[in-house]
Amino acid sequence: MIKKTFRGSLAILGLVSTVAAAADTPASLMATYAQVAGVPVSGLSAKRGEMVYRTEHPGRNGQPVSCAACHTANPTQPGRTRVNKLIEPMAPAANPQRFTDAAKVEKWFRRNCTDVLQRECSAQEKGDFIAWLSQIK
Repeated sequence: MIKKTFRGSLAILGLVSTVAAAADTPASLMATYAQVAGVPVSGLSAKRGEMVYRTEHPGRNGQPVSCAACHTANPTQPGRTRVNKLIEPMAPAANPQRFTDAAKVEKWFRRNCTDVLQRECSAQEKGDFIAWLSQIK
């Protein structure tokens, strides 16, 4: 399991480096994550992405946490961190800079998935997440 996760992480880093050389877009990032997950882009699911965003998970302190807790139930609206710092809207329709830098996307997925899920997100989950946010108008 650890080897598989490590190889998947290496593959994502390699693909992100390749994608980073070009202009990053939500579509190019979805294609990268789909490729790493071994599914066609059409196999990404906005419904599963929304579930990742809205589902509450046990946090480190035992309290339930979700992406929506900080980013708000409406991803076209700005959110706030636990220390009250502004978070720009998650949906690319409301924040055109969202998902335009592969290195930043990976940094924030790593940090936030670890905080919310207590593990890193899989390539499939990342692709699903972007697929959902990309279709919000």
